Amino acid sequence: MRVGIDLLWVRPGKCGGTESVIRNLLDGFARYDRENQYILFTAEDNAESFAEYNGYPHMLCKVCPVLCVRQPRRILWENLYLDRFAVRERADVMLIPVYSKPISHSSIPYVSMIHDLQALHYPQYFSLARRMFLKRSWRYTCRTSARVITISNYCKEDLIAHYPFVKDKITTIYNPIVTEGSPELTEDIEQKYGIVSGEYYYCVSSMLPHKNLNTILRVMASLKKKGSKNKLVISGVGGRQKEFEDLLEEMKIRDCVVTTGFVSNAERDWLYSHCKIFLFPSVFEGFGMPPIEAMRRGKRVVMTKESCLLEVTEGKALYVEDPFDVDQWLERMEKAKTLPEREEAFEQYELSHITKQYVEVLRSLLK
Repeated sequence: MRVGIDLLWVRPGKCGGTESVIRNLLDGFARYDRENQYILFTAEDNAESFAEYNGYPHMLCKVCPVLCVRQPRRILWENLYLDRFAVRERADVMLIPVYSKPISHSSIPYVSMIHDLQALHYPQYFSLARRMFLKRSWRYTCRTSARVITISNYCKEDLIAHYPFVKDKITTIYNPIVTEGSPELTEDIEQKYGIVSGEYYYCVSSMLPHKNLNTILRVMASLKKKGSKNKLVISGVGGRQKEFEDLLEEMKIRDCVVTTGFVSNAERDWLYSHCKIFLFPSVFEGFGMPPIEAMRRGKRVVMTKESCLLEVTEGKALYVEDPFDVDQWLERMEKAKTLPEREEAFEQYELSHITKQYVEVLRSLLK
């Protein structure tokens, strides 16, 4: 079986969790599925970030004449030409990791991934044009894909509620989560961010409004008034950076909050491993990998239970009932300090297991 994978949309270091998911999956196909061939359709300006896969005999990168950073043109190119490239490369099936399934397509079956329907739940955060584009893309993808994969049962039920015709061809496959040993970068990272191991709270999040970082900033302001010296470190890309920075100044907590932007996996893993408590205030997720990554490293996690989060974390964290209640956050954080650190396995998110599920879906279309 020859599987084509659309990677034209990946802007390295700027796509957040979706990029992590597809890179983990590519590693899974490279390590655990040597029976099938994979053709990776990359853009001119992101091809280098996928070049390592050319080193596997069953994987091949094909650079397409388009730039990932020029999104309107890239979307147009995908719709007009990607399928032609897939036919030329004799793909038996195409995997589209996001909502951008081409309008122009041959008889090749397409498997599409839809990670969430955020714009339907929080339309105020999207322009009218963006909402219309997403709604059209989701409907078209659900109607014309041979199979649709989503990343939690919450998302599956949400998709069926909005697009009932997808019910018989939708499958839930959880995100693969890769946990590797934490590198010993203590001195470098402590100096870089002005933190001390074990004396900071950590959060992995963009600065979009539904991530609810404002509440955690209010928590930090309250802790500062009580004399706490602990800092909050936030890693992530995207969102309303200017509004966030203005809020730090308004609350007078600029000295308490460190924003790292995009970090390497090595830095992120160190920050997970050495934090006091991991905080995850988001009120909407399609999956939510960071709290699971933190618990796998034995960290105590305080978070919300909104959307899919209770489902995917299996009730193993400490949860606030009201995501916006500062006093609840403070109470749960105090309780977390009294609990021992314990590594959680979450074996169902192992890369080998998730890779097998994807391969089974892809193979089923050839039968």
